[in-house]
Amino acid sequence: MMGLILEALEAMGHNVRWMSWNLFLGLLPLALSFWLFRKPRSRWLLWGTWVLLGASFVPSTRHVLGYLRHIVQDVGKTYVLGAIVITLALMALDIWVLRQRGVRSLRWWGGFFWFIAFLPNAPYVLTDIIHLIEQIKQNHSVWTVTLALIPQYLAFMLAGFGAYVLSVMNLGYYLKQQGWSRFILATETIVHALSAIGIYLGRFIRFNSWDILTNPDELVNTVMNDLIGKRPVVVMAATFVVIAVLYWLMKQVILGISQRFYSSQSESEPIGESATSADSIDLRF
Repeated sequence: MMGLILEALEAMGHNVRWMSWNLFLGLLPLALSFWLFRKPRSRWLLWGTWVLLGASFVPSTRHVLGYLRHIVQDVGKTYVLGAIVITLALMALDIWVLRQRGVRSLRWWGGFFWFIAFLPNAPYVLTDIIHLIEQIKQNHSVWTVTLALIPQYLAFMLAGFGAYVLSVMNLGYYLKQQGWSRFILATETIVHALSAIGIYLGRFIRFNSWDILTNPDELVNTVMNDLIGKRPVVVMAATFVVIAVLYWLMKQVILGISQRFYSSQSESEPIGESATSADSIDLRF
């Protein structure tokens, strides 16, 4: 028995660093969506997201610091310092100039840009199932695979894709608040398509979200020249279908849980003070 436990712990420990890093990247757009689009009513969801962000970042701290050092050496200190100066200047401009009501600030647009850039990292975790297949081939015992690895991968993928669903739902909530409800479905479709492209670039061509800054020329050339072949189109189309179907299913589950969770509170409120109809639902998570 002790041998099986040690084998399971060793197999799961092998996945901790890369799983935590991929989950961290998947949670980033969710955290951004809380700032850009809506703050959740549930403090458990808000603080749970921040706790998971911190916990998933810690195992990769040395890796991240090393990569940042590589970026500085690769693009040059002058570039990095210039980027910092420009960022601070834009933040100052945002604070002192763009304060009119109803005007989206430069910080908001910058946050939205990185929200879209990092969003594919959330559904990307679904493709990490290939690592489970590889581990199963390593002659682990049936008990280790069934009781340790499969639950670990399911929790990991559920957390990552759940972050994607909540992020896109927050975007839909924001569109509804702006009076653009008719664009929600189209926006979700576009987001799914962009995520499918991002997943292909990350899984098969091995680009990362930060290559937008560190390697823009090669990224643009790849998008323009290599994504129009038959194989990439088929893969991205299949990925789009999987994302869209799973998104719709999980969205219904989240809405159902949210409505049920708040149903007792809604029953105690006077009629007219709670949004209970399908058209007026406020996604109260």
